[in-house]
This record gives sequence, C-alpha cells and structure tokens, in this order.
Amino acid sequence: MHRMPAVFVGHGNPMNAIEDNRYHASWQRLGAALPRPRAIVCVSAHWETRGVYLTGASRPETIHDFYGFPAELFAVQYPAPGDPVLARDVAGLLGDIEPRVHLDAGHGFDHGMWSVLRGMYPAADIPTIQLSLDATRSGGRHYELAQRLAPLRDEGVLIVGSGNIVHNLGLFRFHDRTVPAWASAFQRQVNELIEQHDHAALCRYESLGEYAALAIPSAEHYLPLLYVLAAQADDDALSFFNDEVASSLSMTSLIVGQDVQL
Repeated sequence: MHRMPAVFVGHGNPMNAIEDNRYHASWQRLGAALPRPRAIVCVSAHWETRGVYLTGASRPETIHDFYGFPAELFAVQYPAPGDPVLARDVAGLLGDIEPRVHLDAGHGFDHGMWSVLRGMYPAADIPTIQLSLDATRSGGRHYELAQRLAPLRDEGVLIVGSGNIVHNLGLFRFHDRTVPAWASAFQRQVNELIEQHDHAALCRYESLGEYAALAIPSAEHYLPLLYVLAAQADDDALSFFNDEVASSLSMTSLIVGQDVQL
C-alpha cells in the first residue's frame, strides 16, 4: 500500500460547502487527485475539548455548529460512516504520551470537517473519525501528539487538518476584502517556515513576531496545521493551493507527500 499524503485545508466561510466557488472546486479537484483512502482522520478547528477525544460512533450525526446562515446550509447532511475500530487503534497510538484518550460515541461531524470532505468525497462513503483539539496543550505538545499519527499514512489513512492559518474574525470585513499588511506578511512568514521544514518555529507560533497575535488571536484554527506537518517525512513533496488572504482570513492550504497542482 502506498503512503497516503496528508492535507491541511483552509476551510473559511461555511458557505464554501455548498457554493459553486473556487474553493469548493479546488476541494473537488483535490479529492480526485489523491489516492483513495481507506479511512480518514480529521482534526478540525471546531472541536475543542479538555483532554483528547475521538469520535466513536458508527454513524456520526452531521453537526450544524453555526448560526445566521441560509436554511440550505442547515439542510446539509454528510452521512459518512464512522470507524470505531480505527478510533480505538488511534487511541492506542496516542497511548504512550496520552494514556487516557476518550472515545465519544455521541459526538458527530462538525462543519470544519464536512464542509471540506463534502467537496472532496461527495459520496460520503469513506469511514471517517475526528480527533479533538485538547485546549490544554501548547503547540509543541499538539505536535508531539500528532507525530504518533504519522504511521497511519502507511495504512491507507488520509490525515486532514481543517482550519485557517490567519483567522481573525473580529477584524474581518465581509464587503471589503482588502488585505491588511500584517495578514499577508504573516502568511508569507508561515509559508517560508513550512518550506524550510522549521516545524519547531511553527509550534512556537506565539513567538513569531508582532503579527502573530493578530493572525492567531485564538489557536484553534491554526493548530490543525501542526497535525499535518507532524506527519511529514523528510523526503515528502510539498505543494500549496488556495494560497491567498481575504481581509483578515487566509485560505492557504497544503499537501504533504504528493506534488499536486490544483
């Protein structure tokens, strides 16, 4: 079995799940370009916990964890099967540094996951589990945990991180997509560190200069990036897509382990 790539996707506005726009189209092309996974492990910005949790249901529900959007978006269902066996296997992989991993049979799939996977795999027929973001962990400790997931790539499992590297909704202007200088500068800085494979600096995101606090006022949308980088091998190809910033939100996405031009 060939080693699966790992992908970080900037998911942005939940409407990207249903709109016929360039982001949704890129997710469709991404799903077609990647080898078909036997299963997916997704880390989404929208499941924060105290402690480490995995979805454990066979048929997780679709969570509509937003408000103020059209009824069409609330009607979306993404009925991908869960994979309790994989969830237990992942708990075992994490067990040496996180001896108590909780399997949550009641938690479903949030929009950070299904908005992206709906474009990549619209048939919703690939077994999928979500891994939560433990809000008590630092960037370095998230990376350490994420490194334990890397062997899954050799077992046909696609690791997906879903968030946004620059994500400041307090400064976002929906009708004015002018990009602040700090937002574009920080995204360029992160891209350069990714290209240099300087994961240690990326784990210490709070120390990346004056723009880091503006780009990452809270860490939940940034941290899924670390789960993808932690699975990167030294000889992995690296490619970016949707590498753009609109107002105070970046859609920059990347693939490790496969050179894909979308």
